[in-house]
Amino acid sequence: MKNTPASSSRSEYAINLLRRRIIDGQSEPGSLLAEVAVARDLGVSRVPVREALFTLEREGLVEFSGTGRAYVKDLTPHDFEELYVLRLALEPVAARLAAPALREDCSRLEKNIKATSKATTLLQVTHLDLDFHEIILETSGNARLLKLWHSLRSELELWLGRLHRSKQLQTRGTRAETVTSHQGVVEAFKTKSPTECERLMRQHILSWREWLPVLPDKE
Repeated sequence: MKNTPASSSRSEYAINLLRRRIIDGQSEPGSLLAEVAVARDLGVSRVPVREALFTLEREGLVEFSGTGRAYVKDLTPHDFEELYVLRLALEPVAARLAAPALREDCSRLEKNIKATSKATTLLQVTHLDLDFHEIILETSGNARLLKLWHSLRSELELWLGRLHRSKQLQTRGTRAETVTSHQGVVEAFKTKSPTECERLMRQHILSWREWLPVLPDKE
């Protein structure tokens, strides 16, 4: 039996571990997540595994077949389009709302960029990339915008991780591109009007759209 947390924490343990495996590509799209096998692998009972699978289904990372079997969700270009549209709806507005506060203090964003520049894996780059955008959502002061963002976060992390791995085999290139683009966003917050920050954030998200053709359409 593996060294696992107390029973009260085992569901969270299973959720976090399974989520990480899915997002970083260890659990491949379409692969079966059999309760018994997963429970044995994690060193827990089937109950926390079942709870974890239901949670990850709500996050968009797992889907159940008609017979009740759980599989890693294979996001399609259509899923990407939906996430892309929602990012365009949420993030430019958040940038405009956050701009006055960020004009005064961009330290959290700058700290994030510094960490990204030192990232050694694509998974770290992906996580820090989304952390950067989440800081802006948090700074906007709009709790509902942030709540909507949180509901998308896991799927965004899964897609962005796949995009990073497909677009750039070497961590250095993806890391450098992410750092450069985020430095431009920070400079805008320091020097531009809220309306201009909104426009530039829209451009930043629009550039994400160009990554879609890298992924094969399996439909």
